[in-house]
Amino acid sequence: MSPQSEFERRGLLGGLITLSLAACTGQLAPRATAPREGLTLATFNIWHDAGGQWPARLDLIVTALRAADPDVIALQEVLQDASKGLPNQAETIAERLGYPHVFFVGAEPETASKRYGNAIISRLPVVDVARRKLEPLDDYRTAIRVRVQKEGKPIDVVATHLAWQPEAAAVRAAQIADLLHWIPDDGVPALLLGDFNAPLDDRGLDALSPRFVSALPPKAVATTLNPAHGHEARVIDHIFVESTAFGIRKAHIIGDRPVNGLYPSDHFGVVAQISLR
Repeated sequence: MSPQSEFERRGLLGGLITLSLAACTGQLAPRATAPREGLTLATFNIWHDAGGQWPARLDLIVTALRAADPDVIALQEVLQDASKGLPNQAETIAERLGYPHVFFVGAEPETASKRYGNAIISRLPVVDVARRKLEPLDDYRTAIRVRVQKEGKPIDVVATHLAWQPEAAAVRAAQIADLLHWIPDDGVPALLLGDFNAPLDDRGLDALSPRFVSALPPKAVATTLNPAHGHEARVIDHIFVESTAFGIRKAHIIGDRPVNGLYPSDHFGVVAQISLR
């Protein structure tokens, strides 16, 4: 069996992290809200432990996400590092928010003391989870898919983080092709969230159209990269919705204001409210 197929075969059994918050003490309980129509999503590149200010940035990330009140959250640049005594950052965020489900994928072996990758946090029921190392494998990119239940219907939420180099459109195209081939073709609508390292006009994203559309309209915001950290203004963090299955109510960025001079990340998060057709 190839490393790729073995990686997929593990599914829920390998690396699945589900927090049972009700059994723990000193944690926030899930927000008590009445059932609501539609779905709220967020994606946030949390910038691993850069800057040596993770505890303070964690507070800002949690505050921004709590205010947005998403049902499902995709996180990129999630780190866990036993050598530094750093628990999985997605687990920590889920615990602080009071969300019961958190799932992580990294390119490293699951037994490695240091892992880096993508995560999905959900307060909706989860019925299936899958993970993948994206082709080309030498770029060490991954994706994670979580099938949630909303209003009695299954929905696939996929999180990823693509090749970063501006000139790597061909690599991103290969990663998108692999991603689309991997998503089940069983009639369940899909949502794609993450740091795509590319604006909407990047040729590497061409294959997403017309099936998927951006929840954040073109030119709706100037950037999702934080200029305060020296980044060129570019919108590269996206929430893509399957156009025949969902309507877009509104979308906006979060984490774009400093608190005492500190930002949550070198990216801004994106939040979208969508409806089920």
